[in-house]
Amino acid sequence: MSQLISKWNYPTTVRFGAGRIKELPEVLEATGIKNPLFVTDPGLARLPVVASTLKILDHGKVPHGVFSDVKPNPVEANLIAGIAAFKEGKHDGVIAFGGGSALDLGKLIAFQAGQTRPVWDFEDVGDWWTRADSDVIAPIIAVPTTAGTGSEVGRAGVITNEETHTKKVIFHPKLLPAIVIADPELSVGMPGFITAGTGMDALAHCLEAYCAPGYHPMADGIAVEGMRLVFENLPKAYDNGKDLTARAHMMSAAAMGATAFQKGLGAIHSLSHPIGAIYDTHHGMTNAVFMPYVLAFNRDAVEERIARLANYIGIKGGFDGFTKAVLKLRKELKVPHTLPGLIKDLDMNRKQKELIADMAIVDPTAGGNPVKLTKKAALRLLDEAIEG
Repeated sequence: MSQLISKWNYPTTVRFGAGRIKELPEVLEATGIKNPLFVTDPGLARLPVVASTLKILDHGKVPHGVFSDVKPNPVEANLIAGIAAFKEGKHDGVIAFGGGSALDLGKLIAFQAGQTRPVWDFEDVGDWWTRADSDVIAPIIAVPTTAGTGSEVGRAGVITNEETHTKKVIFHPKLLPAIVIADPELSVGMPGFITAGTGMDALAHCLEAYCAPGYHPMADGIAVEGMRLVFENLPKAYDNGKDLTARAHMMSAAAMGATAFQKGLGAIHSLSHPIGAIYDTHHGMTNAVFMPYVLAFNRDAVEERIARLANYIGIKGGFDGFTKAVLKLRKELKVPHTLPGLIKDLDMNRKQKELIADMAIVDPTAGGNPVKLTKKAALRLLDEAIEG
């Protein structure tokens, strides 16, 4: 029993359901935000879903600003520009609206706008988060429009350091949004590629959390049910983007994955992060490429757990059956089987491979892998993901 010691944290208030975006003015009032900065990405900013949401603010007579200079893998320059907009508009809170990039950057703007130290001083290392001045962190409302990262229920944000080409996880308890509006109607217009990539990201979060060592039965239970929802609903959402029930279940699965991965992630993410930082690939789709290779690498440590998982989901054949189900799902979603299928004209020399392997083994997610990720193992997995 002495080994059953852990620390658990669970997420925030979530207003879930179709049409609940109409409650945005009420949610702002509940959190005391009077003049929010609306943070989204440039693609979404041009779509009707943003226009209709801003109209809700206008009808509620809520003054607001809009910031959309957000890269798919946000960088410090995006953060600096967002903070400038936040201060110039005298905003007192943030509405983070969109997929993982907009959610992460919106949260980081609210967090960093009042700090005097550089954002890198708050990386998710030890107790670095205690360096932040908690009193100047602005409140955050999160509104996801994709179903993948689950950043809306997370206490961290990911940002790329362009100088080192590394993704950094910035952590603070107050990065957790005060209230989430999870309205599946907002995800109806997602293109198939984004539906697939974000959905596979949710699966990767649940799978790696479930396989991570440590005692966290609540995270395990949430991860298992999250994976069931993905296998049953992601193909439906991909085939018919207007299937609101499938969209709703996927939005739930995304939040479940992010709730579960406080237990840990693993080599899927630690390899995906440097690839995304260097080649600017879609994070969820990169995870999807690496998934079967890492699953096979971890087999000896997770075979029994995966067999239990497969049984619950209704997949026959234990570990092998589950692996086949992952490969089948990837094929249905048109996920490339290898990195060259994801990255056009990929020509990675040995020096680049070694750089990626070096980055992978020190990535914060590497420690959660059930099998130690050595540089040799990272290079092998990278070669497998390139060659197939």
